[in-house]
Amino acid sequence: MLFFSSVSRQWISRPNRPESIAICRSRGPPTRYTSSPRRSFSTNRLRARWEVTSWRVLKTRLKDAFTRSSSGIRYRTIACGKSGQAPKVSGVRREVLSARGESALFVASDRLRVLEEAVVACRRCPRLVRYREAVARTKRASFRDWEYWGRPVPGFGDPAARLLVVGLAPAAHGGNRTGRIFTGDRSGDWLYRALHRAGFANQGSSMSRFDGLKLHDCYVTAAVRCAPPENRPTRSEFARCQPYLEQEVRILRNATVVVALGALAWEAFLRAWSATDHEVPARRPRFRHGAFVELAPTILLGSYHPSQRNTSTGLLTEAMFDAIFQQARSWLEEPSPREAGSGGSFRRESSG
Repeated sequence: MLFFSSVSRQWISRPNRPESIAICRSRGPPTRYTSSPRRSFSTNRLRARWEVTSWRVLKTRLKDAFTRSSSGIRYRTIACGKSGQAPKVSGVRREVLSARGESALFVASDRLRVLEEAVVACRRCPRLVRYREAVARTKRASFRDWEYWGRPVPGFGDPAARLLVVGLAPAAHGGNRTGRIFTGDRSGDWLYRALHRAGFANQGSSMSRFDGLKLHDCYVTAAVRCAPPENRPTRSEFARCQPYLEQEVRILRNATVVVALGALAWEAFLRAWSATDHEVPARRPRFRHGAFVELAPTILLGSYHPSQRNTSTGLLTEAMFDAIFQQARSWLEEPSPREAGSGGSFRRESSG
């Protein structure tokens, strides 16, 4: 075969390489490589080509992104207490040791970015797609000057969070308008005020994605990522969104306290927890405001959802809501609920 050499500026002859052709044929049609066939992994290249066709594709790519970008990572559990004692829920920290010097925070942030783009591109539920886009077109009169987000709303917060807050779904003129979960509606006002008072947020207001709100040691997400009609997702819509919550459970390895806002969020988290190879009692613990169940190494704490229906009727007061996050804060600082005591109206829910 003849090749033109840019160095000698002349045509040179090289023998054919049947072994290369055989390799290409063994893999299918001959492939022309512009560089080495075994290209180094790049998350930017993955995100640039990202097109969600099915959950199987998403799950495979997320797993591939984690294993390739953090090869050599191993986890070591260190007990922060007296020698010989069993490690407690919050007395255990995971230290990530990487052969390439990559930190756990970098890996979690990168995986959350990939997951966020997959969530935003999702169109798996036709009913929700039609509704969210119709709301974005018609708008509410008080928000007619807004450019509605009109897409699925991803989670938001600290990749190293020890507190995970799970809600139901974005509001039609809240998260569906602003593009951030619990932002631009009264439920979000209640939530972020409580998080601010408990030390998990730098401010108590949430108006838009660009208002400067930052969460510390806390991550907020939802069981369903699109605004549903009448705030009532169907079972199939819960099922289609569940894999996203499962991935967040896998990524947020530091989360040791989970606050579920409402019975539907409580059940959604238990399903996601079970699907990620964690143990869940055969008899599911029942939801109550202030009820909690230990799912080692995580504590699930229930709270009424700060919806306008619950807050306007007095079913949920700000004092009750503050107590939930103050209790979560105390559990993050104390060894375990059993030793620290639940106190007040908090009650361990039986699972047997």
